[in-house]
Amino acid sequence: MPVPLTLPPTFRDRLAEADGRALIGLWTCAGSPVTAEIVAGSGCDWVLLDAEHSPNGLESVLAQLHAMSAYPATPLVRPPFGDTVLIKQFLDLGAQNLLIPMVDSAEQAEQIVRAARYPLGGVRGVGSALARSARWNRVDGYLGRASETISLTVQIESAAAVQDVERIAAVDGVDALFVGPSDLAASMGHLGQQSHPEVVDAVLRSIEAGRAAGTPVGVNAFVPADAERYIAAGASFVAVGADVAILARQTEALVDRFAGVAGGERSSY
Repeated sequence: MPVPLTLPPTFRDRLAEADGRALIGLWTCAGSPVTAEIVAGSGCDWVLLDAEHSPNGLESVLAQLHAMSAYPATPLVRPPFGDTVLIKQFLDLGAQNLLIPMVDSAEQAEQIVRAARYPLGGVRGVGSALARSARWNRVDGYLGRASETISLTVQIESAAAVQDVERIAAVDGVDALFVGPSDLAASMGHLGQQSHPEVVDAVLRSIEAGRAAGTPVGVNAFVPADAERYIAAGASFVAVGADVAILARQTEALVDRFAGVAGGERSSY
């Protein structure tokens, strides 16, 4: 007889155990299990596997989850959008922690919660015997406690979402909020200006709304000064870099450093 399996702690669990320390995260956008494993082994607390803006589908996300499974970093998966079918598929392949982009209202957040839960509290299709989520029914009692094995984070990244952030933060089943300043800035008429004072104020309002509701709030902040500002304001988790951005900037820096030493003209691109 197979030994009953236990699933790893959720991101909700990790946040609860952080004891006030902001959890530091990195993104993986390259769609590569090798890159995901390197990032997971960096010592960060959590890693976002992005399927919204990156060349990731179900199979590549599954391969990256496999690659990361030997490391303590908690993986979050971001589907392209909060579609009921996609949420079911990502949950069934074993993504325990979902981050859903572009959530603009409490009503939308409630629909996403329902998509992540089995009936009667939700509409998630039942396929645990066929799915890695329950380790093919090797996780004892999975159906009855599936909600305990997953966490749901919704992304605040529009002016409309900030206007409704207090209600979104209070939705039962929403475990955390994650503020995306890039799209937020664009929606406020400040495209490419994530550090604009109005954008910063909107982020700070979201953090305060989460704190008032007892809901952890995270922020995407690749600029160190922004990350430090939001941690000081009470952000519970912060994304401080992405694999592709780190690779791009570090390779540029290496070439810039040695181009003059090597002599000759550097090619343009």
